Amino acid sequence: MMIFKHFWTKRTLVGLGLGQFLSLLITSTGFSSSELAKIGINAPTSQSFLNYVLLAVVYGGVMLYRRQALKANWYYYVVLGLVDVEANYLVVKAYQYTPITSVMLLDCWSIPSVMLLTYIFLKTKYRFRKVAGVIVCVAGLVMVVFSDVHAGDRSGGSNPRKGDLLVIAGATLYAISNVSEEFLVKNADRVELMSFLGLFGAIISAIQIIVERNELKSIHWTSGAAFPFFGFSLAMFLFYSFVPVLLKMTGSTMLNLSLLTSDMWAVVIRIFAYHEKVDWMYFLAFFAVMVGLIIYSGGDKDDDQSRDEVAERSKHFDEEAGSNNINRASMAGSSKMGNDLTTSFGGREIIENKGIGKHVQGEKS
Repeated sequence: MMIFKHFWTKRTLVGLGLGQFLSLLITSTGFSSSELAKIGINAPTSQSFLNYVLLAVVYGGVMLYRRQALKANWYYYVVLGLVDVEANYLVVKAYQYTPITSVMLLDCWSIPSVMLLTYIFLKTKYRFRKVAGVIVCVAGLVMVVFSDVHAGDRSGGSNPRKGDLLVIAGATLYAISNVSEEFLVKNADRVELMSFLGLFGAIISAIQIIVERNELKSIHWTSGAAFPFFGFSLAMFLFYSFVPVLLKMTGSTMLNLSLLTSDMWAVVIRIFAYHEKVDWMYFLAFFAVMVGLIIYSGGDKDDDQSRDEVAERSKHFDEEAGSNNINRASMAGSSKMGNDLTTSFGGREIIENKGIGKHVQGEKS
């Protein structure tokens, strides 16, 4: 009983629930894109553009209201925006060249990529339990792929090699984007992250829309086209808004594992909304992925407390170092008033930017 209580922590339950909510949002974007494709609309960059605009307007407005100083350098967000836009574009583009089964399988590349990047840059250590959870999740997704093959979904695609390379490249960029967001949301500010990701994502998407200008001109804006088009953007906005919450709670690996169930939720919708018959292996795959998620996320209480203690010690250390710098600056009685103010401002910058790891030194008196 004590083991069960330790396993089902509040963080575990909230993380699992939020992860599946995000997975459902991704499923809804997939169905929106599918409906747009059925009526001949293929403009993935334009669909993403509206999402980035919403992020910039909503969270940018909150930032302006707060009038808060930046906690991370703006050019970090430029790079993140570019990586995020191109990741979305590459994976959607891959569907034109390779079958859906290949996309589903190769998109799992983002999971080991995330684990490697977090291990190298965020110093995240994965215990055997977490590795086992990842293996079970990926095994569940492989069952989905075999289920598609078993059901006869064997469309070869026009250029499978090109499509597979696009998926791998997109999955790698997704991993870089997720790990970067995890770092920024834990060390900077969620509102700042969403504001600048939306701003620079919108700018980059607007430039890239030039490639889709002919496609946009040919769209006949009926209700059948407008509803899925704007529905996609709204679902993506909600997805991007809640992703930082899950990243801060459980990390980018858990996010990617949670999104594996999006294909299974699509199956559920096909059963109840479209009354379609699906292969029995889908249900087994869904169960396997959920078990893997529970194994991965369960019993993280001690790990979380350990990480919090380390972060707290680092925080006190940096604050003490920043205070010492300010005290040394204020003790320089022979310096001019303007230089004292500049030095004090530099000391405050050191404190504000400690989470980002960029210590801005004040001017010497």
